[in-house]
Amino acid sequence: MNDKNVERASVLDTATLSDALDRLGIAGQCLGIKPRDPGFRLTGRAMTFQYVPAANPPGTVGDYIDDVPAGAVIVLDNGGREDATVWGDILTEVASKKGVAGTVIDGACRDTALCRELNYPVFSRSHSMRTGKDRVQLDVSAEPVNIGDARVSQGDLMRGDADGVIVIPQAFEEKVLALAESIQAAEDRIREAVRGGMRLDEAREAHRYHQLQSKEQA
Repeated sequence: MNDKNVERASVLDTATLSDALDRLGIAGQCLGIKPRDPGFRLTGRAMTFQYVPAANPPGTVGDYIDDVPAGAVIVLDNGGREDATVWGDILTEVASKKGVAGTVIDGACRDTALCRELNYPVFSRSHSMRTGKDRVQLDVSAEPVNIGDARVSQGDLMRGDADGVIVIPQAFEEKVLALAESIQAAEDRIREAVRGGMRLDEAREAHRYHQLQSKEQA
């Protein structure tokens, strides 16, 4: 199914979207979550999964991948743990083959060489070699999770690039995207004016640069 807002978000960088979120007072920046390769980009709807410490006997890290549709973004909340990975090479290979848009992890992944080789976007807090098996287990899915201090709900719009990841809550995505597009247009006009010989301070004043991120009511 064609998703116009995914298309709109895909041509906006996370910095511009972050400015729009700030202006609306929405905490959508997934702080501390970075791409495993600076060339990675992702845009899509979130499918959320929550991990917890393993029980005794331990549960599994999950066999959800077969049910993830093409174009979705897999969002894994492992509570920021960096000593137990929840993503590795087999998941990368399957997700890449299925056309999944990417994976976002509040925690660690491993086997980063393959995600770079396949150009499959993985964004996480860190990476390590240490498995999550018998250390963590999948608890719930399709429920709100925490990613870098931002709340992500099933179906929210995710965007990732070299600067990190943002989430746009569904209830505000029309307003966020429209505002981000207007910010991008204003910044493009400033660039054009400077390239044409105008002083930067004059160009910024003419196009209200210092008001672009000023907070307003969402």
